[in-house]
Amino acid sequence: MIECKNISKIYKSGDIETAALKNACFKIDDGEFVAIMGSSGSGKSTLMHILGCLDTPTSGEYFLDNKDVSKLSDDELADIRINKIGFIFQSFNLLPRATVLRNVMLPLVYAGVKKEEREKRAMNALTASAFPKNFWNHYSNQLSGGMTQRVAIARL
Repeated sequence: MIECKNISKIYKSGDIETAALKNACFKIDDGEFVAIMGSSGSGKSTLMHILGCLDTPTSGEYFLDNKDVSKLSDDELADIRINKIGFIFQSFNLLPRATVLRNVMLPLVYAGVKKEEREKRAMNALTASAFPKNFWNHYSNQLSGGMTQRVAIARL
């Protein structure tokens, strides 16, 4: 469950304030699927960064599973990202010098999963995302856009 109450984000540069997001209010219940749409500059990416615990709101409250995450510490937010949130960035953020398999294993390193289990989970995730096994040792710059996207999905 996600609930946002009057979420705002203001960026400051000297005396200039830019409101990237103003008083966003909504609730997403368990099992619901939603799309966040809007014109360029409307605050979609800012909102996604807040929902993904990559940034905090300037004001308002953000509840994830009935817990107010809008005021948590960086370590607490990192714990939520590791255990509760899967985030696929527009650029996918794959490491260019790591193979497909290593890119999928990376979040499991941060989660403290042992190497043998990481490899097993990564292989299962790649198989589940219909990623061809003969590309598992390729680098991201050797993949098509669709293949890169599947690696990012498998990495969740």
